Amino acid sequence: MASRFTELIIDCGDAATLGRFWAAVLDYDITDEDHDSVLIEGPAGSGPGLLFSESTDPKTQKNRLHIDVNPTDRNQAEEVERLIGLGARRIDIGQGDQSWEVLADPEGNEFCLLRRRVA
Repeated sequence: MASRFTELIIDCGDAATLGRFWAAVLDYDITDEDHDSVLIEGPAGSGPGLLFSESTDPKTQKNRLHIDVNPTDRNQAEEVERLIGLGARRIDIGQGDQSWEVLADPEGNEFCLLRRRVA
């Protein structure tokens, strides 16, 4: 018997804002929300839910774990512009010239936008 990866918990300063950002990025639904946490989930079988949990601890360094995303219905450049419109920003973490774009969410958490790979 094994365990199943069902949720990724992300500490943040503002769960509502970050939860809504990531729900829009991934086209997930907010399935549970209270005063200090927001759970977003995709369709069954789409992967783990993301639980944004408010914390007063500040982000002080590069994340040791990050999310990679792939556009599904547009090219990488178009998806970068959509994500920036949602509140992401381009960042440089020393990645050099790569095929992926490194971005940060509204609270500065790094994530990568890969080239289109999924339908």
